[in-house]
Amino acid sequence: MWEYTDKVMDHFLNPRNVGEIDAADAVGEVGNITCGDAMKLFLKVEPETERITEVKFQTFGCASAIASASALTVLIEGKTLAEAAKITNQDIADYLGDLPEEKMHCSVMGQEALEATLANYRGEAYEHEHVHDHSAIVCTCFGVTEAKIEQVVRENNLATVEQVTNYSKAGGGCEGCLEQIREIIDQTRAAMAREAAATTDDPTEEVGKRPLTNLERMKLIMEAIDREVRPSLQLDGGDIELVDIDGRKVYVALRGACSGCKAANFTLKSLVETKIRDHVGEEVEVLEVCR
Repeated sequence: MWEYTDKVMDHFLNPRNVGEIDAADAVGEVGNITCGDAMKLFLKVEPETERITEVKFQTFGCASAIASASALTVLIEGKTLAEAAKITNQDIADYLGDLPEEKMHCSVMGQEALEATLANYRGEAYEHEHVHDHSAIVCTCFGVTEAKIEQVVRENNLATVEQVTNYSKAGGGCEGCLEQIREIIDQTRAAMAREAAATTDDPTEEVGKRPLTNLERMKLIMEAIDREVRPSLQLDGGDIELVDIDGRKVYVALRGACSGCKAANFTLKSLVETKIRDHVGEEVEVLEVCR
């Protein structure tokens, strides 16, 4: 039995704004009944102010899906379309006093239903759905695409396969796609790190923009491993050991689930090396040693 908050149970047992709106100004539908969850959202909008005057929903799904849909309608009713567009799946979960992580995909479905409905109001194609239709399906059990997995990783800062399953259902069936999901997570997080590094200050500014001394570089490398790398690896049962530092060459040994993994070299370069470079602010090279 899931641990639901009182507010989740209230919105499940007494959902607000259930039904449909005749001659609605906008309708959006997401999900797939064959996969267990689907939601349809209806809006009436005051054209001059673009304020939502009425909202209703129909949902097929579990208690979390119904509660999330109900909460969404409460959050957006009376708001302008611009204000409603800022609502995220985390806002829905926060309003409900949190959701079990295994049910976060229900709040994601609510956010996507809102996005689809707003697109419909403006006569536009639903962007996320359009992208999904043209990207490769990774999870055939639930029809989840590569673009969808990348989206939930980016929007919710996910780091593990289990989290992706909780937010999108990908990998929750036969589990044959778990390795591919792991690769997409690593690629996406590496891209996120590069993007963040491009928009942040150079770490060497802390030492007056002069070249780092060997001791300063070693300290930053050890900090990066302890604060950035090791926690990410441990989420999936892996670990890392710092063996030696020789100038800008960092020698490490992968441990736990990472040791002997087929994606070890990818993890070493795209996760470990990227995070260390971002933290140090210099081109360092990470090399694996066996010991």
